[in-house]
Parts: sequence; C-alpha cells; structure tokens
Amino acid sequence: MTAYATIADMEARFRDQLILVAADEQTGERDDVRITAGLSDATVEIRAILAARYSPADLASLDDDAKAILRVYCIDIAFYRIALDFSRSTDNIKERYDQAIKRLEAIAAGKGALSTVTAGDAGTGSIDDVGDIGPNEAVVEAPERMFTRKRLGSI
Repeated sequence: MTAYATIADMEARFRDQLILVAADEQTGERDDVRITAGLSDATVEIRAILAARYSPADLASLDDDAKAILRVYCIDIAFYRIALDFSRSTDNIKERYDQAIKRLEAIAAGKGALSTVTAGDAGTGSIDDVGDIGPNEAVVEAPERMFTRKRLGSI
C-alpha cells in the first residue's frame, strides 16, 4: 500500500512547522521514522473512511486530481498524528485534522466524489472500455448466452 503523501510533500507544504512538531526530544533533529509512521496511519485512516463508497480497486485507480486532494488530507491527518505522538498538538493542527476527516466523510457519504482513471482510457479491451463509468454506476459482465435460437435449431 502506497501512502497518499510523502515526507517531501509535508516538507514542501509545512517545512518550518514539520521541524518544530517532529523534532526528537533528545537530539532536536527531525524524526523521519515517526513521520513515516504518521503518514502510513493517515493513509490507513483515509482508506477506512472511503471504504464506505470506494473499493480498493477504485482507490488504486485514482486520477491525478483525486490523488492531489487525498495528499492534502493525508498531510493534515498525519501532521495531527505526529503532533500527538510528540505531545505538540495545537488548535490549528487539530482544526485541519477535523476538517480533513469531515471532508473525507462527506465524500464517503456521496456529497463529493473522487475521480478515477477508467480502463477505457488505457484501451485494454475489457468491459470497462464502454466509456466513462461513474463511481456509483453498475456494470454487469455476463458470459455469452448458452441457449440461443440458432443453437437450439429453431432457425
């Protein structure tokens, strides 16, 4: 399972805050092991919330826009978890966490959506090649009919 965000993503967005929040108590240096664990926990939490609406296959086929928004939510959730781990949480960090969870729950409830890359875009020749299929549309794939008029000899 790939995390929705990396340490580099967190550093790019909150460089100074990350150093302050994730500094080891003994050495004063950034603890990348705890940061990686926070990102992994955040990814699992995101997947658990979105499982109400999206299958693992859907989440694996997200397009760049959907991955970008999940990266933002993952950073906010991970930041909160890291701050708790180091006992350095602030109201701002807690607020960002609460908002991320609220938005993810809204997406899972159908008040928003994540877009996916359809197999039709890749041209695999599968049933998914029928075009754009929405996340809540049913697609039925069935074997060829066994009993046809021609096979029964009635034609």
